[in-house]
Amino acid sequence: MEKKRVHVWITGRVQGVYFRDYTRTEAVKTGVKGWVRNLPDGRVEAIFEGAPDDVDRMVAWCRRGSPLSRVDEVRAVEESLQNPFNGFEIHYYES
Repeated sequence: MEKKRVHVWITGRVQGVYFRDYTRTEAVKTGVKGWVRNLPDGRVEAIFEGAPDDVDRMVAWCRRGSPLSRVDEVRAVEESLQNPFNGFEIHYYES
């Protein structure tokens, strides 16, 4: 089965609006593995791994965001597949 990995950074009003929780819920529903976290500069960062169509679906979801969010920009970079994930988790930024 072909897989894809995309690293994304989401800019806008994306913290304090349950963006991470909605992202995790959508990723689990879609079957995508990886993680999502808030960054100290106000952005949200995530990595998605899975079937190419499912990963693309998650990136498209990030462009819409959670109901209370306002997404201004999504930067998505395809990376080499690493397969280190067993599921999808919320991570916490460590400085």
